[in-house]
Amino acid sequence: MKLFSKINWLPTSIAVVTLLIIFGLNAPKPVYAAQKQGKDTTVSAGDVQFTDIPTAADSIAIRKKAAMEAAAKTTQNAVSSAEAATRQAAATADNASKHAGSQSEKPKTLWQIFIEGLIGGFTAVILPCIYPLLPLTVSFFTKKSGSRSKAIMQSLIYGISIIVIYVTLGLLISIIFGSSALNELATNGIFNIFFFLLLIVFGISFLGAFEITLPSSLANKLDENADKGGLAGIFFMASTLVVVSFSCTGPIIGTLLVDAASKGDRLGPAMGMFGFSLALALPFTIFALFPSGLKSLPKSGGWLNSVKVILGFLELAFALKFLSNVDLAYHWHWFDREVFLSLWIAIGLMVGLYLLGKIKFSHDSDAPYLTIPRVFLSIIVFAFVVYMIPGLWGAPLKSISAFLPPIGTQDFDLSPVPGGSSAGAETKSDTRERKYASNYTALKIKGLDPWFDYDQALQVSKELHKPILIDFTGFACVNCRNMETNVWSDPVVFKKLQNDFVLLQLVVDDKANLDVKDQFTSKYSFKKIITVGDKWSDLEADRFKSNSQPLYVLLDSDGNELKQKDGTPIPHYNADYHIDRYLKFLDSGIAAYKK
Repeated sequence: MKLFSKINWLPTSIAVVTLLIIFGLNAPKPVYAAQKQGKDTTVSAGDVQFTDIPTAADSIAIRKKAAMEAAAKTTQNAVSSAEAATRQAAATADNASKHAGSQSEKPKTLWQIFIEGLIGGFTAVILPCIYPLLPLTVSFFTKKSGSRSKAIMQSLIYGISIIVIYVTLGLLISIIFGSSALNELATNGIFNIFFFLLLIVFGISFLGAFEITLPSSLANKLDENADKGGLAGIFFMASTLVVVSFSCTGPIIGTLLVDAASKGDRLGPAMGMFGFSLALALPFTIFALFPSGLKSLPKSGGWLNSVKVILGFLELAFALKFLSNVDLAYHWHWFDREVFLSLWIAIGLMVGLYLLGKIKFSHDSDAPYLTIPRVFLSIIVFAFVVYMIPGLWGAPLKSISAFLPPIGTQDFDLSPVPGGSSAGAETKSDTRERKYASNYTALKIKGLDPWFDYDQALQVSKELHKPILIDFTGFACVNCRNMETNVWSDPVVFKKLQNDFVLLQLVVDDKANLDVKDQFTSKYSFKKIITVGDKWSDLEADRFKSNSQPLYVLLDSDGNELKQKDGTPIPHYNADYHIDRYLKFLDSGIAAYKK
């Protein structure tokens, strides 16, 4: 008897392109319209053209580039053909990394991606497409094998087959499209919109509007091959599980691959799929080893669909982050902080009401009473909603600030200035026009009035006799928002930023075009620099050999890096949320400048 013929699966509702096709789409690259300084930067939807937001460059390529430059300096008398080869190699490395220095945040490690995949896999196990198969599959192996040792061996092969299938999918995505192409998926305007719509579709599917399934003919074919027996039969059984459970696992896999591709390295998708498949395979293998443990499992029921619905709400909430990234980079000003928060609050309220049974969907079963787990989960959800409400009036919401649009997008902000003052000494007296400032109202921090042009900051530093603190930042930089909310908000740090430094913020993902006279060809990447963000991205990569944000650099009034007592430059400061260390970094710059 066929294993999966016992399950009455719902018919296919819609045809969904496979994940390989999703990640293989090629985005066009038109040029973003130039913005004029000093004028309203709001752009209408009809006039918007997408271009690539600068991509996440590989730090290895940066180090190789730096090494090549150092080698070139020591071999100035080498033949010109060798110099040309060096320049060509550098250009090739830069083309592969797509604008070094433009990364909005540090990439996730493979361990982080693996753990996220593991969590996603364990979540998938308790969804209605997979959970009922646990006892069915274990009993199938036990009865068919005839002996416990053989059942254990077959279940191990079954679990390994699941892992092989999913990891192969991740490897194919990585090998076919490469790390550069994968990074473009999360940094390109069109793909951010695509991911937003994709996650909305996944969320609606989990809510029960329809099911995303693969063709039933594929499942039937695999199920037929599963009857052959032997290793091949077990492999096809695992393949059948993968196909028939796609309506539940598809949205989780899609979200995981999007996140791994956009914030990881070349092996990110494969590592995410390894974590996911390992978590998915473990229960089948463990219960085959200890079949008596099945008796302790909760019985299948309406709670399985409740898990699926809650995941649907989470998909909708997660999708908003992609829309926010595009809105910030292209200066639309449609999706400000209070709009984002209002949507999250509304989603949270609906989750809480759903847990209490006040909202029901088509696939939900009647609940005669409120269970204790639902009570505690609803308390947590409603508490989170209450926590977010003050954010509508400018509360910092430090625990989630990194995922929200910057506080500068808030129209109604009652939050106090850290330290109790309204502005630094230099900002009170200096009324000159700040170049590019009109582009960055979304990044505005109450009480700080930074500069946004390198040459202008040098001039101000000479006039005020203060050191320069460069903040390489970005609109979509999560770590930058964390630093601003958790470190800069400290009263002592804030006072120093106000009064002791010329604060220079250089936004590496700004798509506003430079004036034609300011455009140039990079000596680092040999590419035409036409946008403001490209200009600062090139400066960070070429001079400071970094490709991540935030990056904090201390300079004197002549643009030289400030030095320590031993004559070495003060080390750059990255995303480190220890206030004491950041204060020590700032104090070292003040002391070095005074000398």
